[in-house]
Amino acid sequence: MIAMTREEAGLYARDGYIIRRGLLSADEVAAFRGQARRQLEAETSAGGVMSKGDKEGKTTLLKMWTRAEDDQYGLLARDERMVDLAQDAVGKPVYLYSHKMTMKQPNEGGAWEWHQDFGYWYNYGCLAPEMMSIYVALDKATRENGCLQVLKGTHKLGRLNHVREDGQTNVEQEHLEAALRRYEHVYVEMDEGDALVFDGNLLHRSDANRSDTYRWGYICSYNAVENAPFKKVREYGNYEELRKVPAGSFRMAS
Repeated sequence: MIAMTREEAGLYARDGYIIRRGLLSADEVAAFRGQARRQLEAETSAGGVMSKGDKEGKTTLLKMWTRAEDDQYGLLARDERMVDLAQDAVGKPVYLYSHKMTMKQPNEGGAWEWHQDFGYWYNYGCLAPEMMSIYVALDKATRENGCLQVLKGTHKLGRLNHVREDGQTNVEQEHLEAALRRYEHVYVEMDEGDALVFDGNLLHRSDANRSDTYRWGYICSYNAVENAPFKKVREYGNYEELRKVPAGSFRMAS
């Protein structure tokens, strides 16, 4: 199964997200995660990985790529399972907007406050909210280690105003408080290889990792081809033809 089923499409339209269990097999996760851990922890030691702090002083490590190369990261971003889910979610031809690894180290990874991804993508020249993301869990994600949280159905609110606070772009407090009263708050606990497919306007956040386990996730964001930015603000996100590859092609990368 690759593209969304009719039931999944209905849930996505209603809730703003679906969870595709076991998108990657256990063997695929182990191979991808093992290489990523070795490479990115070495890059972290050498100062080649970004860190984002929260209001408690805890930090989340981030590695972002500006293009989808023929390495394991770029090949997974172009994997037919990912691309077909993204295209079904958007309902139009898509291209890869960005891809990154978010790394919450044991007892350290910081929190992300409530926000919509389109809350800042709009400022990067994307006019329409024809955008979404797929978060692939590379470690078991639980409440204790800072799994993603969503407010179910809030994608229907449209883009809310955001403000810059403590180095993060967060939704304004007044509207957030109203949304928290009206919409169901869901902790998205996931097993390794599960994928959260979610709308660019869905309100989401995560807590700090207060456990002794890793909580790494690989996130690919996709944009409708016709919604490519009208101006260049970032090195990533600008239109480039998406060359889809067969499922599992990333296993062939060195």
